[in-house]
Amino acid sequence: MSDVELVDELISLERLTSAAAAAKARLTAELHARRRAHDAAVGVPPERCGRAVAHEVALARRESPYAGREHVGLALALVHDLPETLAALERGDINEQRALIVARETADLPREDRAHVDASLAPRMAGMGNREILVATRRLAFELDPDGAEARASRAHARRRVTCRSLGDGMARVSADLRAADAVVAMDSLHEYADLRRAMGDPRSRDQMIADEFADRLDRPAEVGRRHVAVQLVMNAEMLLGEDTTTPPHLVGYGPVSPTVAADLLASAEGEVLIRRLYASPDDHGLVAMDSKGIVFTGALRRLLFARDGDTCRTPWCDAPPRHGDHVVGRARGGSTDLDQGQGLCESCNYAKEQPGWRHRTTSRWPERHTVETTTPTGHRHLSRAPALPVPTSPDGRRRTLVVELYHPAFVIDLAA
Repeated sequence: MSDVELVDELISLERLTSAAAAAKARLTAELHARRRAHDAAVGVPPERCGRAVAHEVALARRESPYAGREHVGLALALVHDLPETLAALERGDINEQRALIVARETADLPREDRAHVDASLAPRMAGMGNREILVATRRLAFELDPDGAEARASRAHARRRVTCRSLGDGMARVSADLRAADAVVAMDSLHEYADLRRAMGDPRSRDQMIADEFADRLDRPAEVGRRHVAVQLVMNAEMLLGEDTTTPPHLVGYGPVSPTVAADLLASAEGEVLIRRLYASPDDHGLVAMDSKGIVFTGALRRLLFARDGDTCRTPWCDAPPRHGDHVVGRARGGSTDLDQGQGLCESCNYAKEQPGWRHRTTSRWPERHTVETTTPTGHRHLSRAPALPVPTSPDGRRRTLVVELYHPAFVIDLAA
């Protein structure tokens, strides 16, 4: 087989895997229905009918009972409530993991609202990564049931905790369930520390520096200083002023949060406030420009680049956060340093694109939504479009955008409208 045939075979097998996952979902739902009917016929109480199906499925698939319960839940959701998502899975537009994300994020919605999310999102899921689907589903679920989202957020906040489990080889994993803003602050602070140490020539890897600093900070006395990391919260002017209480603000690095969470962040802000304007295309709401003046951050073009490209690497299906402001066409090959010729990539994707046979080019021009075409060594092409700003159009139809930066000394919140 040639290189092209090898890649084509991988594509075909991946679509077959997705189709097989859809077939397994239908079989699992049918098995569940039969087991419930059988249990009811022999006198099993209704609340216990079908209880063992997950174990059957787990054994058949050689997985744990927990995974079996997950498969049964997904199968029932796809077959009975999410037919368009199931069809996308059968076509190979999405994989089983992405179907599971939709099922999980809509689990608490009424059946009619779940059907609305399914019909709205499924036609757009081809080419979307895990995080994109997660954020889009959460946003739709919130818009359909804001009261339910607030209740879920409150319950989730009450479940905050820190746990530890052994990994063997003298290692352990500490996990924390925190308020989203606190988690973003903590990780950004650790990343900032690692970047500083790397610039000073520290020989440790980035992950090693972050892990060591994490442990060092927990070992320090309880009296600690204030936080020194930026948190960005995207919302429109109506949301900022309290006129729009149904659209969830977007916490950069996390996704949609409830208006109550955003209000708490705003209420706790201390220090200076900066308003920064963003400009969106009137056609598709893609970010096209931003005020270059700021009082804390340097490199306005890099900031604009990351604001335009969102929370994830621009490579299709990559869910990693962007780390590099990359030239679409390398500087060595004549690429220019401007917004059209830039993209936010993770380190891995940036290094991969420099390998022989990879080609990137911008196929759009301002003010069109920024689009990059990636060509692999086998000649397969993939398109990546910058996301639209995660805020609705203002009532008068204009694409007005603001960024308000609130400082907790250096603890920052950005709000875009």
